[in-house]
Amino acid sequence: MFATLLARVGVAARGALLLLCYLVMLAAGALGWVGLFAVAGLAAVLGDLALGRWSAPTENLLVKVGLNRPYRQLARDLSVTLLVVANVNLSSGQLTVLLLLPAAVWVIAIFAGALTEMIDRRNPASALVRNIELGPLRSAPRPPEWVGRVTGDQLALVNVALVPAAVAAVVAEDVVPVFAVGAFTVAAAALVGGIVALTWLRGRGMGQSPLLPAVQRWLDSYRPEVALYFAGPAKDVYQANMWLAPTEALDQRGVVLLRSKEAFLELADTRLPVICVPAGVDFMNLELGSVRAALYAANVGANIHMLREPGMKHVFVGHGDSDKQASVNPYSKVYDEVWVAGLAGRERYARAGVGVLDSDIVEIGRPQLAGVHTFGAESVDRPFTVLYAPTWEGWLDDDPYHTSLVLMGERIVKGLLATVPAVRLIYKPHPLTGSRAKEAKAVHERIVERIRAAGGDPDATSLDGTRHLVVTGRTPALFDCFNQTDLLISDVSSVVSDFVQSQRPYVVANPGGLPEDEFRREYPTSRAAYLLSRDCGELEKIVSVTRAGDDPMTDARRELKTYLLGPAEANPMERFREEISRLCR
Repeated sequence: MFATLLARVGVAARGALLLLCYLVMLAAGALGWVGLFAVAGLAAVLGDLALGRWSAPTENLLVKVGLNRPYRQLARDLSVTLLVVANVNLSSGQLTVLLLLPAAVWVIAIFAGALTEMIDRRNPASALVRNIELGPLRSAPRPPEWVGRVTGDQLALVNVALVPAAVAAVVAEDVVPVFAVGAFTVAAAALVGGIVALTWLRGRGMGQSPLLPAVQRWLDSYRPEVALYFAGPAKDVYQANMWLAPTEALDQRGVVLLRSKEAFLELADTRLPVICVPAGVDFMNLELGSVRAALYAANVGANIHMLREPGMKHVFVGHGDSDKQASVNPYSKVYDEVWVAGLAGRERYARAGVGVLDSDIVEIGRPQLAGVHTFGAESVDRPFTVLYAPTWEGWLDDDPYHTSLVLMGERIVKGLLATVPAVRLIYKPHPLTGSRAKEAKAVHERIVERIRAAGGDPDATSLDGTRHLVVTGRTPALFDCFNQTDLLISDVSSVVSDFVQSQRPYVVANPGGLPEDEFRREYPTSRAAYLLSRDCGELEKIVSVTRAGDDPMTDARRELKTYLLGPAEANPMERFREEISRLCR
């Protein structure tokens, strides 16, 4: 908490210091104090450069209070004019030129920005594709990339060259340095503006972008039967990633449909064709008549653009079964069917009473878990490894027990690092950790530093070796971590349900201090778990017992696996294929 407060104070202090530089610069210009102007001007320019490069939170704070970069550039231009007027004798004509030079740059910048926007509208990013060959496409011309980066408000930044020119003019008691540099800035702006204007003129009459029609032609020829649809943001794309491999393994032709450019860029590698159409109108104009089954990994508002299609079956497959309330969202009743892993998922909907009919629920197991090794199925030659995989803080401000990270995380990690004989720790937090609660982000950062200090890898991309690891990227995947794990410590989440596939021992945190019977009754996935209270007093004993192999929960885990994930003899991938084939018939 103290670290978070200190960071906020630092952000505010840097912003206040920069604004002070601008105020001093304006006052010095009005009073004609060239020395103070030079110092304050240098500090303001360098401060702006530093904020843009190293302190994005401070820049965001200034934008929130209405002091963004264009306004600060206007303040520099005004202070330059004031300084020259206060120190150099000017004729009326010279004064007019002095005022017109920076103004001309702003006029060019504004018109160049407007023309760039018009050019972009001729080439809308209406669709993005992967693993699809659309053939040659004729698009409207665009200006060079460097020109696109400096148009609009950015182009007016060239006026920063007037600051040293104004100092030189005052020292020389001659306005020529400002006129010379001002003519250069206008010429530079005119060059950029001219390129943009010429590009705009060349593109007149090009008409509609050919991209969407090309995508439609591809759909008409490929005729996909199964669509994995994901309309969430990039930070949630892991929810779609977990269904890529099962969809690839189907007998039917599949396609991935996305709605966010950022999510498209973050989607994991896949052999499936991928189409991203961000705009709702563009997406709804696509003809998807060949699709027989649409699979939804998340409940989001933009699902409506796909749900409106009447000629296909809409199936919610989710992104993991858990005892959390999110696993029984009332939104789920809009789908034709809801697919769950096992009997636990069916009973969870029945208890919740959110309107999902029992006849619409289908148990398919978890096809993603085919690569998770079952306990005892393989010989291992590695240190005893503990995976700590807490869930994130959730959306509710009044639920401090959603994750163990804030209340217990540091004690868990400290205890594991101090265990004798030593264990190997893999720390893999939920991808959304810290996205809502600053306390969770601060605890996460302290845990990473603690693991780094213990000789661990704070940014692991593979599971090789014997070091402690912090895994926050897309790879290694969670299921790969399972195969390196002898003991899991987690929260009430789908991580627990999936880990039961391995039949290895696991721990569920109980930060709220519920009585054991009540906790296991409220959260059925914990029936075969060791429970860990907030003080983590049982941690050392749990590690000792499970490391020694004297594990009393073995039979309970075997029974729970059937309840959560379906019969042991059932092949979930085959079950998935069968249900998809049924829908496509």
